[in-house]
Amino acid sequence: MAATVEGPELEAAAAAGDASEDSDAGSRALPFLGGNRLSLDLYPRGCQQLLHLCVQQPLQLLQVEFLRLSTHEDPQLLEATLAQLPQSLSCLRSLVLKGGQRRDTLGACLRGALTNLPAGLSGLAHLAHLDLSFNSLETLPACVLRMRGLGALLLSHNCLSELPEALGAIPALTFLAVTHNRLQTLPPALGALSTLQRLDLSQNLLDTLPPEIGGLGSLLELNLASNRLQSLPASLAGLRSLRLLVLHSNLLASVPAGLARLPFLTRLDLRDNQLRDVPPELLDAPFVRLQGNPLGEASPGAPSSPVAALIPEMPRLFLTSDLDSFPVTPRGCSVTLACGVRLQFPAGATATPITIHYRLLLPEPGLVPLGPHDALLSHVLELQPHGVAFQQDVGLWLLFTPPRARRCREVVVRTRNDNSWGDLETYLEEEAPQRLWAHCQAPHFSWFLVVSRPVSNACLVPPEGTLLCSSGHPGVKVIFPPGATEEPRRVSMQVVRMAGRELQALLGEPEAAVSPLLCLSQNGPPSFLRPVTVQLPLPSGITGLSLDRSRLHLLYWAPPAATWDDITAQVGLELTHLYARFQVTHFSWYWLWYTTKNCVGGLARKAWERLRLHRVNLIALQRRRDPEQVLLQCLPRNKVDATLRRLLERYRGPEPSDTVEMFEGEEFFAAFERGIDVDADRPDCVEGRICFVFYSHLKNVKEVYVTTALDREAQAVRGQVSFYRGAVPVQVPEEAEAARQRKGADALWMATLPIKLPRLRGSEGPRRGAGLSLAPLNLGDAETGFLTQSNLLSVAGRLGPDWPAVALHLGVSYRELQRIRHEFRDDLDGQIRHMLFSWAERQAGQPGAVGLLVQALEQSDRQDVAEEVRAVLELGRRKYQDGIRRTGLAPKDSALPGSSAPQPPEPPQA
Repeated sequence: MAATVEGPELEAAAAAGDASEDSDAGSRALPFLGGNRLSLDLYPRGCQQLLHLCVQQPLQLLQVEFLRLSTHEDPQLLEATLAQLPQSLSCLRSLVLKGGQRRDTLGACLRGALTNLPAGLSGLAHLAHLDLSFNSLETLPACVLRMRGLGALLLSHNCLSELPEALGAIPALTFLAVTHNRLQTLPPALGALSTLQRLDLSQNLLDTLPPEIGGLGSLLELNLASNRLQSLPASLAGLRSLRLLVLHSNLLASVPAGLARLPFLTRLDLRDNQLRDVPPELLDAPFVRLQGNPLGEASPGAPSSPVAALIPEMPRLFLTSDLDSFPVTPRGCSVTLACGVRLQFPAGATATPITIHYRLLLPEPGLVPLGPHDALLSHVLELQPHGVAFQQDVGLWLLFTPPRARRCREVVVRTRNDNSWGDLETYLEEEAPQRLWAHCQAPHFSWFLVVSRPVSNACLVPPEGTLLCSSGHPGVKVIFPPGATEEPRRVSMQVVRMAGRELQALLGEPEAAVSPLLCLSQNGPPSFLRPVTVQLPLPSGITGLSLDRSRLHLLYWAPPAATWDDITAQVGLELTHLYARFQVTHFSWYWLWYTTKNCVGGLARKAWERLRLHRVNLIALQRRRDPEQVLLQCLPRNKVDATLRRLLERYRGPEPSDTVEMFEGEEFFAAFERGIDVDADRPDCVEGRICFVFYSHLKNVKEVYVTTALDREAQAVRGQVSFYRGAVPVQVPEEAEAARQRKGADALWMATLPIKLPRLRGSEGPRRGAGLSLAPLNLGDAETGFLTQSNLLSVAGRLGPDWPAVALHLGVSYRELQRIRHEFRDDLDGQIRHMLFSWAERQAGQPGAVGLLVQALEQSDRQDVAEEVRAVLELGRRKYQDGIRRTGLAPKDSALPGSSAPQPPEPPQA
């Protein structure tokens, strides 16, 4: 492809690019030419546009330093265009020649047509950044090896099977990415790149590394994930500057002990290898990840049979956030999803190939089945097709943040089978101090979520009788005599403790005390054939020798009754020094109270509610640089101070509300009042009311933009936001009526916080999106979900100083970042908005743009913003599906479990 096109041929090609334009078109301002940046990768006929500019030679072209061009072009036209670059764009510093803008029918990115580069491109003397990703290169073009000033070279998603020795002679190279290629070996000369700082060789076919790789003395990050490495050279211990080493998903049986002595190493990822023996220094290091290794197992030695040696390696899939399905064959596979989920399909799990679909749903009361004392720890994962039976159980790992209070509680994965919910046997694996995996075996596909519940003990009661004890409270026992049942039946117990101080404060009685609360449940007939003996510890501080029996009450509650019944006179309480025993024939809830009060049933109901309530505060903060952006959040009381310290650098507002109490999974909504309204249509907004559901271990935060119909140039607008319990009513009450409702004994109102929109002075007032001249845009589509301009502004408002990392993961070049920083050097908000909206304009109409944004947020450790984007998309999708369902266009498929299924039993069965 070294040939060039000159003279009449070049003019003819340019004329074909746009025969309708006037001869002075090149000198006019062009939409794809901004400052020193020329972006033609998202415009049709980009090569023809560039050839036309080369013929016209406008003054702006001489200033171009950054060029982006799609390689989804005719190969001959692409060759002719590239040949003109050294003469027409001599100041070029960054050249991006990428494919991937087009996708196949399955949504995968297509490679571009580029297979080589003209030799003359080595004449780009100022070129420092070259991106050739998503192309069809089988060998590295020779001209690249002569670019002496090249600092960053990106070759990902090509067809390279080897790298040339001459690559080691590029003196200024600091970043080299060759991911998703076919590399089997590396040249020893690679170790001569003395300035290289970041090297990414993941997703290749490497089985060995040359010892010379230890000569990369400036290397900070090395990624060798998802290769076939069986061993590592000892010279890796010579990478004294290394901070990050990623080796997950290989075949490593051992690692050099010298890695533990690298002075600056902060992360070593060894997950999913074949490690059976790891140096002790690495086992104890907090920065080492070792999940998925057979540590401590004996070496298997040779295969037990010739057939075992021929079994192919299980495929491994790593899905990005823009994919929602993956194939599974009888060979099995290991799948890692972008949403923090891992699945392991063993060989033979399915007899025929099957496509698995997944989605992460926002939790809501109709979808999340919680018992009275349960707490939700994750979003809801849906795996389809529902009910498919696997020949072997599928391993499922769900990532969650562990709760602070873990005494006498356990974490389980809850799933739906047919019309009922059940808990799976769950094991916990630690990824980091505040991040755990909940691991279970999934017998079928349905909905899955992670729940914290009181410790549950269960057993199968045979006709011969048995004993069931609580593992969390050894004094709690249930004794089943022989003949209590004719057929084996499964029974379970849960025990909940109540602090004595809370009870004494509730009753105003210093000597009041209660036993642990016992919940018993079973399957089968409601009653036993013979009485079952239940043992409970006496209330704290009370002994059988000194108690006043007239003050001891045994309380019983059978859902769905509203009150607790005192059954002390109906059962014979047998007292020992520490315990009380009684006999029952059917199961429910039991509680021992010691108090001077006579009517204990109503007090027990209040105490039981107190056990389930969370004390929270509500906050409403306005962004300092943009008061129209309002952050609403419901926080547990113990997290308020730390959260405010983190937020008050960028936000200001009134003091948090007074403490209110809320149940897990309780719905509430925020209503803007006194002249303030929500600025944009949101899927979680009903008639200007923002809907929430409180989950104590999830983030209950939303950011909205508000507006007003009042004249802000005349005076400031002093409005307010009020929080009310329950779902938004069908008929939203007027403000005056809502105010009257606050005074009732059972008022739904919780708090009101002031919101002030300052007075605008002419055109000088702070306006959202100031400095941006943008046409209305939407990323995504109606079926998969939109991100509107308001949504993007909300994302921009949350990024703060993390925006450069997000920009780089979105594909924005470092030079472009520097230009944005300079242009908006005193305006952080302006930097963020300009970056995000200029990227969004380039992505308008392109599939996968929203997925790319979510992936960039996750890669930048902004999982909080990524989750909010997913929430907006999911609500938008559901709104769209509801719309087509109302018009009769939707197919008749299964609804969400909360739409028609009955409420789960209390307590949930184990």
